[in-house]
Amino acid sequence: MEKEREQRRVNQQKRKEEKEQIMNKLNNDGNNPNWEFYKMILEFQDSLQYTPLQGNEAVADHQICVAVRKRPMSTKEKKRCEVDVLTIPDKQTLIVHEPKVKVDLTKFLENQTFRFDYSFDENADNRMVYKYTAQPLVRSIFDGGMATCFAYGQTGSGKTHTMGGDFQGKTQDSSKGIYAYAAQDVFKLLESPKYAGLNLLVSCSFFEIYSAKVFDLINEKKRLQVLEDGKAEVHVKGLMEVVVNSVEDIMQLIHLGNSTRTSGTTSMNNHSSRSHAVFQIILRPRNQTSKLHGKLSLIDLAGNERGKDTISSDRGTRLEGAEINKSLLALKECIRALGKPGAHLPFRSSKLTQVLRDSFIGDNARTCMIAMIAPVFTSCEHTLNTLRYADRVKELGASDGTIMEETELEVYDPDDPLNSPSPSRSGTGGGEKHNTGDASKKRRSHNSSMGLLKNEDVEAKMMRTQEDEEEIQEDWYEMMPLCDELREMEETMLENVRAHIESEMNLTERKRNLYNATNNPDYDIDDFSQQLEKMVDGQLDELLKIKEDLTNIRLKIKQEEEAAQQIATKKHNSKK
Repeated sequence: MEKEREQRRVNQQKRKEEKEQIMNKLNNDGNNPNWEFYKMILEFQDSLQYTPLQGNEAVADHQICVAVRKRPMSTKEKKRCEVDVLTIPDKQTLIVHEPKVKVDLTKFLENQTFRFDYSFDENADNRMVYKYTAQPLVRSIFDGGMATCFAYGQTGSGKTHTMGGDFQGKTQDSSKGIYAYAAQDVFKLLESPKYAGLNLLVSCSFFEIYSAKVFDLINEKKRLQVLEDGKAEVHVKGLMEVVVNSVEDIMQLIHLGNSTRTSGTTSMNNHSSRSHAVFQIILRPRNQTSKLHGKLSLIDLAGNERGKDTISSDRGTRLEGAEINKSLLALKECIRALGKPGAHLPFRSSKLTQVLRDSFIGDNARTCMIAMIAPVFTSCEHTLNTLRYADRVKELGASDGTIMEETELEVYDPDDPLNSPSPSRSGTGGGEKHNTGDASKKRRSHNSSMGLLKNEDVEAKMMRTQEDEEEIQEDWYEMMPLCDELREMEETMLENVRAHIESEMNLTERKRNLYNATNNPDYDIDDFSQQLEKMVDGQLDELLKIKEDLTNIRLKIKQEEEAAQQIATKKHNSKK
């Protein structure tokens, strides 16, 4: 008995010493409730070999590049006794240590491994992230390509920091973001011997998509229309495109646009970007400015609020969250379709994919997605959702040996990423690539026409994959049709109101002229009454139409609120 007692004392002392060591590593005063999880994470990390991305490795050029970036823990998170649950052992692998508790209250970790083209740890700066993600896209637009770079992740994960630049307090240094680095390289290439002879003109546009509405961020937030012409090409009517002659010109536009971007409070962040911000660098021949040579779209996506985070919020937030979720699902399918022959491209599924339609078709279409993740314990569920989404985009297996066939890669000199591709990657592989490109061109041409077919049922079923059920609850899918219908009814009603206002302005002038005609001694009262009655009838028809629209909208709002209440009640009951 005495020996058992002594052994317990030894074990307790050993546990106490272990806890003190862990607390010292956490810089904590001994009150961190998650120290046992942190101990398990440290023990797991001790078994790994670390070869993280250093910044001197060669840059591979992919048609679809998917990278993940882990941000460092914030001061607030450290004060909350948070624990870092992410490990990046090498340049491609990321491991999530998800804390779990068994029924008997035993704590354990569920370690989930993901693999991407690049994995950036908390020590990587914006310059390194840019070098391996967006920089290869800049060259492609000088070769006539259409390129897009997306920053994706939950609110507060560092999307705006990566795209727009470092923050010092609430002040953002726009010279250290992907926007600025891309601008610098554009003007370097513009003056390089290889491209100087093209005599290209550089222009920029900056707009946001908020709740399926498009606003010009550099033109007093003017509302824009997205239209499709007879050639099935999408145009943003009224979008201001500003010619720029220097990096400084671009930085001024970025600063102007960022200052007017829509933000709001979410469950994750008190100042969250709630719109998709699209900054475009456009190249056109100086002697033929109506012709497009190449375009780079840099997109800071809205925070990916999950359906369950917005379902119990006010109606405006619910509609906003539903639109964000729908656009992100549509975006995923469009990117996936780039590398899948015969895949359908659901351009019309969201306003975001509609305005970016030309970036998903053609031989020279290239896309890069940077998934931003928070490292802390409380964000673990959101982090896993972000990683699953990014994994679906390209689906590299956690144990795959290679990313692409070697002949499909163009590797740049790490000392000068803007130079020509290495000759060692050309040769016999080039012919194979060319043939693949022809097939790809035919395939995408066929799919682009499919994307113009209005079939919302097919689109919804296509976006709703089995894997997405893990990310977005069934409740959100029930809400999506109601939100879509309400949005469409709103657009119709506003269009009818606009047409009525314009008609009223014209009708007022006609009424005035008709009334002034009564000053003539021989005016015809019968003709006067007939004309006036016709005008009044026209007004009544327009007003009755608007009245019907308003009645239908009120009914739809009631249905949406009742559905949201039912879902909230069901969630509340399930927690009991």
